[in-house]
Amino acid sequence: MKILVTGGAGFIGSAVVRHLLENTQDSVINVDVLTYAGNTESIPDELKSDRYTFEQVDICDAAEIKRVFETHQPDAVMHLAAESHVDRSIDGPGAFIQTNVVGTYTLLDAAREYWQNLSQARKAQFLFHHISTDEVYGDLPHPDELPSGSELPLFTEDTPYAPSSPYSASKASSDHLVRSWQRTYGLPTVITNCSNNYGPYHFPEKLVPHVILNALAGKPLPVYGDGSQIRDWLFVEDHARALCVVVKSGRVGETFNIGGHNEKRNLDVVRTICTLLDELAPEQRSPDISAYADLITFVKDRPGHDARYAIDASHIQKELGWAPEEDFVSGMRKTVQWYLANESWWQRVLTGKYKLGRLGEGE
Repeated sequence: MKILVTGGAGFIGSAVVRHLLENTQDSVINVDVLTYAGNTESIPDELKSDRYTFEQVDICDAAEIKRVFETHQPDAVMHLAAESHVDRSIDGPGAFIQTNVVGTYTLLDAAREYWQNLSQARKAQFLFHHISTDEVYGDLPHPDELPSGSELPLFTEDTPYAPSSPYSASKASSDHLVRSWQRTYGLPTVITNCSNNYGPYHFPEKLVPHVILNALAGKPLPVYGDGSQIRDWLFVEDHARALCVVVKSGRVGETFNIGGHNEKRNLDVVRTICTLLDELAPEQRSPDISAYADLITFVKDRPGHDARYAIDASHIQKELGWAPEEDFVSGMRKTVQWYLANESWWQRVLTGKYKLGRLGEGE
């Protein structure tokens, strides 16, 4: 199988590419424009072979996307290219509309034209897999808002969309475009919506790597508001495995929610990382503190910050047999160990424009 992966130099996209190259005989066409968060070093050289091709192409460039389809003749598309950081969407929403909405439209239209000209046999096998987020659903009631012992609701595939941020609104828009291309033109599509990912090769503006690297640098660990916001945490390699199951076995027109069954308050996530660093890297701790948790600093909350996300992933488990292999403790330990062992990767990232600063003030 030949799979075109957009955003394959990004965090989740590179995990998908690594999984395909390590665990299958599929060929991969990695299409990535290499924005600030794209990094070709996230695909180790030892995985590259004649099964791997990289194309530095913007998904908004219709002519180039058409060329990629005509040149490489993929059997499936896994569309992960996106602007994805909520804080950046607050400060500059235009880039999110351009990439996530216009880019998805451009890719869909190129895929439709390509698919329509395939032989009947190849046409029947083709699939456009759109990878999205649980943030399109808005947020859920927080346990602190409900009577003690109340059953907490979860996002299902039937939860109505209610995006809260420019980022989630742009992803909701792209989801709607994908469904409309399937219904209007018959393009074979499937959509997945995932919870918060964490793991190796994560660009350090996101919470988990941001906390790890700030802690190692002896810098404050910023926690929005009181840190009570709850997310469902999914180890990125579990997610990559799920996505590859969907592209091979998911039925056309289906939606699958993918979650890690790990609801944690943001403050507890930060404290877990600090505890792991105390165990795994005590010698790197600043002499000014007795524990990494001493660096925790509460800062003004993000505008429109959702209170809780949590996914019901029972559908993909029942239909396709997928379940996460890592729980929060094992996955977070692997993540911290990876950052400690791969300083050269993240140091090169930090030599760019990003300097572990805070974004998303909304000002």
